[in-house]
Amino acid sequence: MRATLLGGSGVPVTALGLGAAAIAGLYEAVGEDEAAATVEAAWDAGIRYFDTAPHYGLGLSERRLGAALRTRPREEFVLSTKVGRVLEPHDGGGDDRANGFAVPATHRRRWDFSADGVRRSLEDSLTRLGLDRVDLVLLHDPDEHGEQAFREAYPALEELRSQGVVRAIGAGMNQSRMLTRFLTDTDVDAVLCAGRYTLLDQGALETLLPAASAAGKSVIVGGVFNSGLLADPAPGATYDYAAAPSDLLDRAVRMRAVTEAHGLPLRAAALRFPFGHPAVASVLAGARSAAQVVDAVAQLRGPAPGAVWDDLRAQGLLAGGVPVPEPVLDGRLG
Repeated sequence: MRATLLGGSGVPVTALGLGAAAIAGLYEAVGEDEAAATVEAAWDAGIRYFDTAPHYGLGLSERRLGAALRTRPREEFVLSTKVGRVLEPHDGGGDDRANGFAVPATHRRRWDFSADGVRRSLEDSLTRLGLDRVDLVLLHDPDEHGEQAFREAYPALEELRSQGVVRAIGAGMNQSRMLTRFLTDTDVDAVLCAGRYTLLDQGALETLLPAASAAGKSVIVGGVFNSGLLADPAPGATYDYAAAPSDLLDRAVRMRAVTEAHGLPLRAAALRFPFGHPAVASVLAGARSAAQVVDAVAQLRGPAPGAVWDDLRAQGLLAGGVPVPEPVLDGRLG
């Protein structure tokens, strides 16, 4: 699978990356063997970019991903993790389902965007991963901590990059406004935008993506299914980690009717859509099983008739000025 460099960093990411939240029990438990098989399937499919975070399963994602990648040649893959939440031991029992993960509550999260918090978080992540380095470090969800993130956390990342501890830095969020500020006001290499550049929400197209293009920086797109609705628009589907509103469910159902009329599953259109913009370097696919990885790759590799996008526009389901991908993505996938 071909790779694109993140901004001017020299860090190459494959067009499709594996988002490792699901293997840490997002929504429902995932066994050790199933998690390992998921990462192995991604590797076999040519995926060489893997994304994780302490937040995912209270460190379980990092531990599982590190165990699966530890035997691979380190120079052959790119790994990103995140800072901003420090994990502290907790012996009070219970589980972490309130935060979306079906894992025991062995730790508690504490927000920390201080310089020391950034360094401690990265050190803890490397211990859990069992690796000597990560390639890309992202400030994770600094929505309510913006000023500290810009004043303390970002300079700490910049120092780590200048020291060669990490190769690239950025921020990952579920919004466009602050990510745009990172692109225009700092020297990040990339940003990870989750859920704001999808078939249902093109908020990132207003300022974020143009800012990335103007600055020669990269955007990694996550949440292309808007946490489930675009994968399977049915009653009970989730949108942004909550029950999907009826109007969005109806819109997704109408989109599915259009794409399936052209022989294209809605999930395939959702995965492909971000590649229409040149600032998008990679799309993260979250998967909890090897079968889901194989399916994601298959949905990207098949052709998508250009008439799909024309019909979505004709029915008012996609705005006319929104860029769309090429019918065949072989140029990105290799």
